[in-house]
Amino acid sequence: MNYKIGDLTKEEATYIGEKINEIVPREVDADEEEFVLKVENENGEIIGGCIAEAYEYHWSRVLLEELWVYERYRHQGIGSMIIREVERIAREKGCRVVTLGTASYMARPFYEKHGYTVFTTLKKANGYIDYSLVKYLDKDTPNYVPTNNSGTRFKVFLGNEGDADAIQDGLDKYDEAYEPKYENVDFYKKLADKDGKLIAGVIADVNKDAYGYVEALFVEELFRRQGLGTYLLQEVEKWAKGNNASVVLTSAGDWNVDFFKKNGYLVRGELKDVPKGHNCYELYKNI
Repeated sequence: MNYKIGDLTKEEATYIGEKINEIVPREVDADEEEFVLKVENENGEIIGGCIAEAYEYHWSRVLLEELWVYERYRHQGIGSMIIREVERIAREKGCRVVTLGTASYMARPFYEKHGYTVFTTLKKANGYIDYSLVKYLDKDTPNYVPTNNSGTRFKVFLGNEGDADAIQDGLDKYDEAYEPKYENVDFYKKLADKDGKLIAGVIADVNKDAYGYVEALFVEELFRRQGLGTYLLQEVEKWAKGNNASVVLTSAGDWNVDFFKKNGYLVRGELKDVPKGHNCYELYKNI
């Protein structure tokens, strides 16, 4: 190989994101946006909330990243209030789909009552199972009404970064009873020519002792079909394995999924008609 491997700069990582964004089909022309929702009790203490974002690459999709309700206030309809507000905001933004992740020790049945269905599963080394769920907002799905709606005396408000930290802290404390906090290490690498100009790059990370995830992989058009993408993917896999990960995960659309399949990745879930007219996939490779 006539190229040098090195670390991506912040500017180069931004460039890769922009170039991929030019390739990916989109339904709406809107900026990626994270939003926080919170619920407070009579004393102004946060008792629940969520962190969500209008998902990258403008796929008309909202990702519900985290949802948490303080234990003393559960089973009062507060979680349902939060979900309904997330879906309202998603529709307002023109999004057709809300996706989220949960685990076998968490709230899969709760989300299914609200019309969410599983589209990926991942069994982890510790015996727990991670699930990804989806709800198509343009389909006729009956609204779930909790038996106990006493939590409706509270209201859902937009929150800020500090509120997000409180929500994340509450969820982390809940998770600690079931899973360790994995150390995350980044893998931001590039291939550059003799002048240091970027030829190809990969953005990935690894949860030590768990899994790796490829967020973005890009090769400049003039240098494609030379094995550079495969080389970088293999470097990620070696990095993940060196950090005791047993699997590497990634996402792809029908416009680039064949590349990953040729490199040994298998489909573990599919979102149909997302973005509209296309399918996107969750993939994995055991290493």
